Amino acid sequence: MCRMNAVRSPMAEAEARRLLPKTVYVASAGIRRGEPDPFVDAVLAEDGLPTERHRSKTLDDLEDDYFDLIITLAPEAHHAALELTRSLAVDVEYWPTPDPTTATGTRDQIMAAYRDVRERLKTRISARFGV
Repeated sequence: MCRMNAVRSPMAEAEARRLLPKTVYVASAGIRRGEPDPFVDAVLAEDGLPTERHRSKTLDDLEDDYFDLIITLAPEAHHAALELTRSLAVDVEYWPTPDPTTATGTRDQIMAAYRDVRERLKTRISARFGV
């Protein structure tokens, strides 16, 4: 979960779907909807993960609100998840993740910021879930 389900959480969702067993339900969402980000598509495509089908979603849009774990990637999302789950038996973990949309410079420099987030998420998913 992140702010707009347009950059960090779609990357995390795509990587988690690839790394985790198919029996694990993975969905990403944001506090608000955001617009698709072409840099996300580009860095996921480099990793063999297409994102054309990703549509920005909020928690209300998800088919199921029964989660065992919500991982938040931005402070605003973390506070929202804690509020949402205060009366539920759901674990919430905060994985501080830089926002690559703040990167400036050449296209290569911006792509490097997105790649860094992608790699951080892959490493964190692998470490957390032992894959």
